[in-house]
Amino acid sequence: MKDEKQYTTLNLGPTHPATHGIFQNVLKMDGEIILDAEQTIGYIHRAFEKIAERRPFYQVTPLTDRLNYCSSPINNIGWHLTVEKLLGIKTTKRIDYMRLIVMELARITDHLVCNSVIGVDSGALTGFVYVFQEREKVYEIYEEISGARLTTNLGRVGGFERDFNTAVYKKIREFLDHLPGVLHQFEKLLMRNRIFMDRTIGVGPISPERALNYGFTGPNLRAAGIDYDVRVMTPYSSYDDFEFTIPVGTQGDTYDRFCVRQEEIWQSLKLIRNALENLPEGEYHVDAPHVYLPEKQDVYSKMEALIYHFKIVMGEIDAPVGEVFHSVEGGNGELGFYLVSDGGRAAYRLHFRRPSFIYYQAYPEMIRGGVLSDAILTMSSMNVIAGELDA
Repeated sequence: MKDEKQYTTLNLGPTHPATHGIFQNVLKMDGEIILDAEQTIGYIHRAFEKIAERRPFYQVTPLTDRLNYCSSPINNIGWHLTVEKLLGIKTTKRIDYMRLIVMELARITDHLVCNSVIGVDSGALTGFVYVFQEREKVYEIYEEISGARLTTNLGRVGGFERDFNTAVYKKIREFLDHLPGVLHQFEKLLMRNRIFMDRTIGVGPISPERALNYGFTGPNLRAAGIDYDVRVMTPYSSYDDFEFTIPVGTQGDTYDRFCVRQEEIWQSLKLIRNALENLPEGEYHVDAPHVYLPEKQDVYSKMEALIYHFKIVMGEIDAPVGEVFHSVEGGNGELGFYLVSDGGRAAYRLHFRRPSFIYYQAYPEMIRGGVLSDAILTMSSMNVIAGELDA
């Protein structure tokens, strides 16, 4: 009697370094070939949505930091825009441009991390070490703005807690001048590198139709050839004041995802430069004392400021009854906030639309038929962020 073929069941994660200790993928292997895969998530689930439903609106901002922590300011500002939409608050052009600058800086750091890790997983460590120096410079800008680096808790509903000082502008301009040279060197190391191309071209592909069916957004969708970008389709923070290109790929593979992110970094540099050159005059926060915390000196010396401070901190602002949804173009896709208000001190119901949670469902299909080493590269190129996946 002929022996039946033997297959191997392999756990890719959660202890594998590439899975951050929290993704488990049970693979069915025929030698080195992946025949099937099944993911298990939930190892880091922290119930952020339920925690946020028990907190006043302004106290939710630190929770958003811990979603995609590679680009925290985008999460912070996305939440502020959602609350402003509920409260009917319209920010000034200066606030919009300041937010745009910060969000594009965050997008650059997000893409630098993702693309340099793709290089590491293909065997090239040099680029990773090189671009992380530039990431550090952006974190120094965050420090000047908010005092924090990774989990920034940046800004407030209605604007910023303080105006940009001269050090912020100086550091941003130095960053804009220096990064292009680094990017050119990084691209020379990898983009036409024969080993890198062999390891990434045709690896982890997905068609435009399948990407849309799975609900892909962000660079992963654009790499498949669909030019959807929230900043263009439903503009916010005055993005419609600026012209920029939406890069798209053709194959939807790891190489295309790498190239799309690289081009988006160049577009972000262009956006930051234009916003900085055309930054309007005005206040860095709206005139809405019922939602924006007053100056500390005023709290000590003025009764009205003390009352507003107490009401905001205790969550006693008059939020209207209703439901709103607002999304922003996060570092790895469309980040949305669905907020239902019953007029209370906190959201009645709150849902975070996390792009990682949406597109990670396609991972088994994308690695099926490939080899084990390619599965790691595919995961890195999808930019699956653990905190966002399991929020």
